[in-house]
Amino acid sequence: MPVKNWMTTDVVSVGPDTSLLKVGKLMKDHHIRRIPVVDEQGQVIGIISDRDVRDASPSKATTLDMYEMHYLLAELKAKNIMTAKPITVKPTDTVEQAALIMLDNKVGGLPVVDDAGKLVGIISDHDVFKAMVDITGARLGGLQFAVELPDQPGTARPLFDLLRTHNARIPSVLTVSNPDGNRHMFVRVRDLENAQSEQELIAGVNKLGKVLYCQH
Repeated sequence: MPVKNWMTTDVVSVGPDTSLLKVGKLMKDHHIRRIPVVDEQGQVIGIISDRDVRDASPSKATTLDMYEMHYLLAELKAKNIMTAKPITVKPTDTVEQAALIMLDNKVGGLPVVDDAGKLVGIISDHDVFKAMVDITGARLGGLQFAVELPDQPGTARPLFDLLRTHNARIPSVLTVSNPDGNRHMFVRVRDLENAQSEQELIAGVNKLGKVLYCQH
């Protein structure tokens, strides 16, 4: 699934000379946790998170008076607190690739840029969650089960033959290979006739491999 299908395209961004005061207000007004910083050509040169804003802001224990605090917040610029040269992704990259980058680098969002480096969107961990819900068919309901099968070619075919005999619709199938030579298949099915049909299906699945769980 490409990033372009899940990214936010109406992106709030700022320039390098935008004040910290305005950056914080934009985050609050738009209910966002990160803002890309772009140059005059629209190319991404940095990113600011809500943590960056908090770390740069005076603490509640500060001895500064209100006017001094306002002056400090107005004088600090985006370029002073941003993370320069942030990791970015392309619209054609996959959501899985974006999720892996976020996980490995412990960030909650990535600017999306075109081939010229210009900002065209942003994808967040929330967008990834929405994509995963869609991929797994979680909103569609039905019956989901997990079965352990040998990680060998052709071992899934009897399972799909069994599903076909029960006229089951299959909104999603996910697999994970394990070091022990097996793989776990997570299957969501719908439109089984009744509870008895479900029981017969799971009994059949259990003959093909080890059923790890079964739930609605």
